[in-house]
Amino acid sequence: MQHLTSSARKGFTLIELLVVIAIIGILSSVVLTSIRVARDKGQDAAVRSNLSGVRAQAELYHDANNKSFVNVCLDNAGADVKSIYTLVWGATLAGGGNTIGTGPTTQLQASCNSDDALWAAEAALKTGGFYCVDSVGGVATSSIALLQASTDLDCQ
Repeated sequence: MQHLTSSARKGFTLIELLVVIAIIGILSSVVLTSIRVARDKGQDAAVRSNLSGVRAQAELYHDANNKSFVNVCLDNAGADVKSIYTLVWGATLAGGGNTIGTGPTTQLQASCNSDDALWAAEAALKTGGFYCVDSVGGVATSSIALLQASTDLDCQ
């Protein structure tokens, strides 16, 4: 009976193949988790970017509408100077939401409130919490919605 030495043996054992597959599985799960976290942070950055542009557009709207912020949150696609609706909507979509309104903001939504002199807008962040900007220069990140009622007009 002839015994094969390890140098004469060809191929891999089942155990060796299973170990390699397990290592590849562990490494891929770590990489996929890192990619998901990076994607969520990127979506949060897009929310903040969209809401940061709101202030300049709101001022243009204010000047074109007799120094009033009334209806600055409404979709006025036919107007000469656009409202902030599209920017707030963009922030909503960037955060993964699909609803914008006034009053309480629920997860993955945005809210925009205005009256004659003030406005405030916020959107949910993908990683949790809310990002809020207002007409007096306030910016806040909070774990809860700051615009709980349609009369809330600041991010304090």
